[in-house]
Amino acid sequence: MKIRILIVIILVFISCKKEVKEESEKVQNKGYNTLVKRETKVKNIDTIETSKKHKTNKILCDLDGDNLNEIVEIVRSTKNGKSGLRIIFGNGNRTDYFGMGNNILEQGFDEIDWAGIFEKAPKNEIYWNNVNKDGELLSEEEIKEVDKIKLLNDGIYMHAKESCGGGIIYLKNGKYEWIQQE
Repeated sequence: MKIRILIVIILVFISCKKEVKEESEKVQNKGYNTLVKRETKVKNIDTIETSKKHKTNKILCDLDGDNLNEIVEIVRSTKNGKSGLRIIFGNGNRTDYFGMGNNILEQGFDEIDWAGIFEKAPKNEIYWNNVNKDGELLSEEEIKEVDKIKLLNDGIYMHAKESCGGGIIYLKNGKYEWIQQE
């Protein structure tokens, strides 16, 4: 009877246990090789893959000004099929994601399949939002000097080829900002 109860408890415990990944490692122990099993918890997460739809899907740029290039990739969620950006910081301490079904910087879109041009926006260049609140295009003469933005570090330039819309993502005081272009 005790064995049956023990078996039932073990089965309940195994069925309720989170998914576990086993890793093996050989350990030198008193002249013998011993196989030690270690368990690592694996979360049920979305799979992210590099976008094959975009001709250019990876750029290098220094977003944070630490003289280490970040890797910026256009990636796609296999869970919902939507594209976005993965930014892997040069120091290896941080990875940020944009899009893939989540609103990008409150701009009204949650994926970037529209981006036909994807490149580095070089530091020390001057940019400005050239669309007003009503969606009308503004000429350079209509932009006040105070509204012009000189990038202190590199940015990410994304633009639609046919419809002439896009923008620049850049870091300002550790926070991502958007400059609307056309």
